Amino acid sequence: MDLTIEVEASERGPELRSLRQWLISETELRGRVQTVQAPPEPGTLGPTTDALLVALGPGGVATAVATVLVSWIRRRGGDVTAKVTRPDGTTIEVEATNLRDMDVADVEKFASSVARSLEDTGEQDGK
Repeated sequence: MDLTIEVEASERGPELRSLRQWLISETELRGRVQTVQAPPEPGTLGPTTDALLVALGPGGVATAVATVLVSWIRRRGGDVTAKVTRPDGTTIEVEATNLRDMDVADVEKFASSVARSLEDTGEQDGK
């Protein structure tokens, strides 16, 4: 299952590249992060980074993605929103403005909640 991560910010491309660096620095996520590039805009020299794809799997990968995402976005200046879309179309939004004033315990709870949302496929496994 792949997650698609998009960033809304004044400098979207650099912010996505920054997030990619944060993600691939985690051992659990190495080899799981791909860059999605948009075709070059007229008058530009090359493609732009449009989104990131992260392959989920067993072993706490969703938790690693959520933890990195929350840590990264808390350190962003300005208004930054990350949108994570699961294959079923469900989108989880994480906004920097909502995280800046949280204490450590609240940030940990929020990251755990995001991780559960990323792992939840909506299937009931026969229950």
